[in-house]
Amino acid sequence: MPPAAPSQAVLSAREAETAASQAAAACSTVAELEAAIKAFEGCGLKATATNTVIARGNPAAPLMIIGEAPGRDEDAQGRPFVGESGQLLDRMLKAIGRDESNVYISNILFWRPPGNRDPSSEEILACKPFIERLIELVQPRLIACAGKHAAATLLGTNQGITRIRGRWQEYRRGAVVIPAMPLLHPAYLLRQPGVKREAWQDMQALAEKLARLEGQG
Repeated sequence: MPPAAPSQAVLSAREAETAASQAAAACSTVAELEAAIKAFEGCGLKATATNTVIARGNPAAPLMIIGEAPGRDEDAQGRPFVGESGQLLDRMLKAIGRDESNVYISNILFWRPPGNRDPSSEEILACKPFIERLIELVQPRLIACAGKHAAATLLGTNQGITRIRGRWQEYRRGAVVIPAMPLLHPAYLLRQPGVKREAWQDMQALAEKLARLEGQG
């Protein structure tokens, strides 16, 4: 029997990843990359989204926070983390002396999954080259991965977020090596307010490591 042919979905995912990789590699600035993401047609989520949601904050910031996907408010406004969970994130950042002037915030997906469902592996694959290139261009000192999908995509872990949150890991891609911490997603904190103490401990750990790195120049 001849081997079964790959499904069209797999082929499409591979083609989308290849196209995204080529488009991302051609960008030498954040502005160029944002334009390339907006022009990209390889992710089916774009067809149902209102806006392409890329980032907010300062791309020269030492801390980059990467979440999972835009929600309803983010899709409407075209900016990440602006809804209820984003407002909680802003309050948490403010508590450690951070705001849009010294934090850069993005997601692994740039378009809202319908109904805020979990992103599919094909959708993540199509967007991953862009977020990887954004990290390369921004060159943050630290990365915080908010939520299980962000941690799995960027850190290659298959462990649950409640198990790995607060534990320093490394984001690695080629010559790029950046300390990274998985965080509980703010949306999870809204559903499970009993874990806010752990989330605050993680934010304090981020603040302490940032202070050390910034002190080193």
